[in-house]
Amino acid sequence: MGKLPVLSGAELVSLLEKNGFLVVRQRGSHTSLQKDHYRTVVPLHDELAKGTLLAILKQCGLSREELGNMIGK
Repeated sequence: MGKLPVLSGAELVSLLEKNGFLVVRQRGSHTSLQKDHYRTVVPLHDELAKGTLLAILKQCGLSREELGNMIGK
């Protein structure tokens, strides 16, 4: 496992959309996404905290490696 990348909220939303997640709604600076039974909320901050990014990945059923593969595409 490598280091987690530094991502903004908008970059993460874009990556999740490419992975099949749909934006369900946006309220203020938070975007809700859903894919099958997975749901998560992504804050649209300039830089996501590491713990926030890990929690979002867990809610989405994704691993660090899968995130790295999504960025590498």
